[in-house]
Amino acid sequence: MKELTEEIAAKLIDGKKVSLSIQEDLKKQVEEIKSKGGKIPHLCAILVGNDGGSETYVAAKIKACENIGYVSSMYRFPNTVTEEELIKKVDEINKDADVDGLIVQLPLPKHIDVDKVTNYINPEKDVDGFHPVNLGKLMLGLETYVSATPFGIMQLLKYYNVDTVGKHCVVIGRSNIVGTPVSVLMSRNTNPGNATVTLCHSKTKNLKEITLQADIIIAALGIPEFLKGDMVKEGAVIIDVGTTRVDAPDTKSGWRLKGDVDFNEVAPKASFITPVPGGVGPMTIAGLLANTMKSAKKEIYK
Repeated sequence: MKELTEEIAAKLIDGKKVSLSIQEDLKKQVEEIKSKGGKIPHLCAILVGNDGGSETYVAAKIKACENIGYVSSMYRFPNTVTEEELIKKVDEINKDADVDGLIVQLPLPKHIDVDKVTNYINPEKDVDGFHPVNLGKLMLGLETYVSATPFGIMQLLKYYNVDTVGKHCVVIGRSNIVGTPVSVLMSRNTNPGNATVTLCHSKTKNLKEITLQADIIIAALGIPEFLKGDMVKEGAVIIDVGTTRVDAPDTKSGWRLKGDVDFNEVAPKASFITPVPGGVGPMTIAGLLANTMKSAKKEIYK
């Protein structure tokens, strides 16, 4: 990303600022709970192996818990952990009445069935919103835990007063974690929402023709700098969900994060755009913490 001009900087959607605003509100709720002698929200994480990205994400989540007054706990397992051992721990946490939210950090080693482990989490504690029960409730428009990233995207659009009503929203990527749920949320009779949504994927033909019609583009396919300037019309709102590590010998770490959007090409044409990092990323933590509060207060599963 080149040095930002004042014009480009004015278009940036600041995920850090919005995330901290949500966390500040949650902190006040924790203080109110404490003053009344209530139960403090407890988020538990399971981390397998030593993947750098996973380590960073889990550490950020635990730090955020500490900052707003949540109880947090973490269980670490080596890459050699068996599926049975992992499920046993999930079952143990499911039965722990003090734990309100449980996340199993992805990715998991190839010998472990991710769906099997995710599906074993008690839906009442599935604050990631990945369980089929919670995804199903989302599709039906029922109250549930919205997956953290889609939650974050909707909050960003709301905070920046992005007009979505009747707009053409193109979502690139159909995963159950981001693409599919956010396409449902954007089409709902809500605000933000009420958009006309086109869900694109690897088999979509004439993708450029479709994205050029879009008022809002949500790029969530995991291919660095996939969305180019000639694929975007003037004034479009761009939400970049991508966070891929690419080699960068000029940095101390040897890598940097790249989004799915070619920022330097697209930003001049956009009316709003999320940077990477600092855009959607911080909002996933806010979503996770918000869901944990809902769980602690029994707002979803009474």
